[in-house]
Amino acid sequence: MSELFTCGDPVKWRRWLDLYWDVVEAKEKGKKAGKLLNLDKWYQEELPTLISSRADKHINQSELVKLMEWKLTRGKFRPRLQQLVASNSDDSVQKCSRQAFSVLPDVQAAITELSLLKGVGPATASAVLAAGAPEQTAFMSDEAMEGVPGLKPIQYTAKHYALYLKHMMERTENLNKVDPQKGWTPHKLEMCLWAMTINSKQKLELLKDVEQEKTFNDETEKPAKRLRTR
Repeated sequence: MSELFTCGDPVKWRRWLDLYWDVVEAKEKGKKAGKLLNLDKWYQEELPTLISSRADKHINQSELVKLMEWKLTRGKFRPRLQQLVASNSDDSVQKCSRQAFSVLPDVQAAITELSLLKGVGPATASAVLAAGAPEQTAFMSDEAMEGVPGLKPIQYTAKHYALYLKHMMERTENLNKVDPQKGWTPHKLEMCLWAMTINSKQKLELLKDVEQEKTFNDETEKPAKRLRTR
């Protein structure tokens, strides 16, 4: 699972990013078709616009409830969390999220602030922050963490999130150094790792050629040798 994360070739990363929505659609075949796609479009496109349009970045209670629905649909379903999140008042959600965004780039302080809300732990808090500050944070998804070396066993703690984000920030910086297009963020890396992990676990084979492709090696930052073909 760590093959992509240890890859220093931005081309391979971008191909997974381009494939992200295909993986989302393929993941929910045979289930409630369109639910994950609609929620993901909302989370990736609408929610960030809403947050950034506010003078003081924050989310409201209904947005937090919908974000939790997205999180549980995209990953492991834990119905109790949905109930707990829904029990928060709108005032408390706005107050905590407003404070969380205001203390950035201190991500740990932001995680602590959001974790005051019922049903919100480091993973959900990271999803809130990634929607409003994708260049500084990344969602703590199981699938992305499985793709980062040295993070197993996965722990849903602030300390474990700090380690995960450190790796994601370092890889983001390295990719932006070698990629003329730049534009990489920890959030985009999470999308790539999630797509790769889901593709592998569900045997979607959407990018079979990419999985077999020789890529840059981190230690040398040089392309691996390729076999000649006739």
